[in-house]
Amino acid sequence: MTGGNGFIGSHLVELLLKRGYAVRCLVRKTSDLRWLNGLEIDYVYGDLFDAAILRDAVRGVDSIYHSAGVTKAKRREEYYRGNKDGTRNLLDAALSGNPGLKRFVHISSQAAVGPSPSITPIDETVAAHPLTTYGKSKWEAEQQCHQFLDRLPITIVRPPAVYGPRDKDVFEFFHTMNKGIQPMIGLRDKYVSLIHVTDLVRGFVMAGESEHSAGETYFLSSKRVYNWKELGDVTRSVLARKALRIRIPETIIFVISAVAELASLFSSKPALLNIEKGRDIVQNYWTCDSSKAKEDFGFEEELSIEEGIRDTIAWYRAQNWLSQPA
Repeated sequence: MTGGNGFIGSHLVELLLKRGYAVRCLVRKTSDLRWLNGLEIDYVYGDLFDAAILRDAVRGVDSIYHSAGVTKAKRREEYYRGNKDGTRNLLDAALSGNPGLKRFVHISSQAAVGPSPSITPIDETVAAHPLTTYGKSKWEAEQQCHQFLDRLPITIVRPPAVYGPRDKDVFEFFHTMNKGIQPMIGLRDKYVSLIHVTDLVRGFVMAGESEHSAGETYFLSSKRVYNWKELGDVTRSVLARKALRIRIPETIIFVISAVAELASLFSSKPALLNIEKGRDIVQNYWTCDSSKAKEDFGFEEELSIEEGIRDTIAWYRAQNWLSQPA
């Protein structure tokens, strides 16, 4: 698999090992492997742009889980190179180097499709309308997969917002809540689908093992949608802290995004928040429907939102990412 050292990928590696799979991970020699320490993994050192390394990585495996991708970059070309071109290279290697491959699971994102037009969750029949360069590059990666559907058994899976232990993005929400502030973007409630990482990776494996999923695309999501007020209420209860709700006008988000993007010009690292990310944040609806996954291979989330947030906060506290209540 690719991306095995990341937030989602490391949880997927753990689950595959628990299920008795032998796991081979493509990683760079400079990759941070802290989440994989102590696990029995066959490492192949290289990247998605070395054809010989890729052929070695895919040779003899039954399944490929492609989790690697570029989520933050300073230039448009970096997104397309990492997401579109990297996916194409891995597909080429799978086709030429492993003719007996049983499944290629491509891990995409709801960002590849875009937000929902209303609170009603979108399904896999909705036409793609990605908002950001990241989303557009993930959509292009899906199109690379479609070009190989007649030659490889490919399944595309699209997570919505993902949270859980090891995450650093949604962590900022918990971190701010732990400080006693719940930011609320805009004057209207905003609704999201989201999923705990352990439910998500279980869905990946179910999709990869299913006889019905080859050639198909699936959302893997929560049973219901949530607004940020609800999520704040649950989080405040689990944290055992009071939190002041503060409404932040959407125009302020764009101002902050622009300033952060400008500052990143003087840094070697991409901005955590930029204008495109700001456009994502201010959308009223990021909801999706995983009914197709339930129908085809029985996927449903198992953790309630309360259980998922409790598990996540417990891990953050154990790692000293969040302070304990006084």
